[in-house]
Amino acid sequence: MPISDKIFEYIVKVVPAHIDELHHVNNVVYVQFMQEVADKHWKHFVPKELNDGVIWVVRRHEIDYLNPALLGDELLIRTWTGEHSTVTWDRHYEIIRISDQKKIITAKSVWVLLDKHTGRPKRIDETVLDIFH
Repeated sequence: MPISDKIFEYIVKVVPAHIDELHHVNNVVYVQFMQEVADKHWKHFVPKELNDGVIWVVRRHEIDYLNPALLGDELLIRTWTGEHSTVTWDRHYEIIRISDQKKIITAKSVWVLLDKHTGRPKRIDETVLDIFH
């Protein structure tokens, strides 16, 4: 169950560029999907002024690969935020094949908030927390 009620979703169709020699989506592509949905989620809810001053970087990814995704599959990419510390925030993901509702991956990342101008960690304050809770 998500801690945040602000779940973000979008749909991706698997194209030939996503496929590896095993004829399914390459593991690296899932990380790209996770990066894209995190970015879309953030930009969807955060005002431009806030976005202009900060940037998120990944400290850690944990991914469970449950089922393969194949060429032509439509995938529901879903993310939401979880627990946080002073400068880190957990982000959760699911990728689901729409045709049969099978989970393709579940994942969690730990993201660090940085000041865009100094490159140093920035405190996750109430302004940011209020947006996602």
